[in-house]
Amino acid sequence: MECPTGSGKYLSIDEVATELSHRLSRIFLKDARGQRPVLRQYPQLQTDPNFRDYIPFYEYFHGDIGRGVGASHQTGWTALIAKLLMPRLHT
Repeated sequence: MECPTGSGKYLSIDEVATELSHRLSRIFLKDARGQRPVLRQYPQLQTDPNFRDYIPFYEYFHGDIGRGVGASHQTGWTALIAKLLMPRLHT
């Protein structure tokens, strides 16, 4: 499959799954500046030791910057990120 679309780069289904997993994970993981994109709109939540490691699972995410939007109490499909953060076994 071409991934990303229009790039001319072709990957196997497993490689595409890994790429999508990495992209989704980066929303919740700290970047080079120590910031989590999901908390981009809340600077206090990024730095306050009482909050910085409590990550809400939002209903939606901004497609360009990863900021969480919508309901911040969703624990349904977005809780699947926990599975994506686990190492994948390749057989």
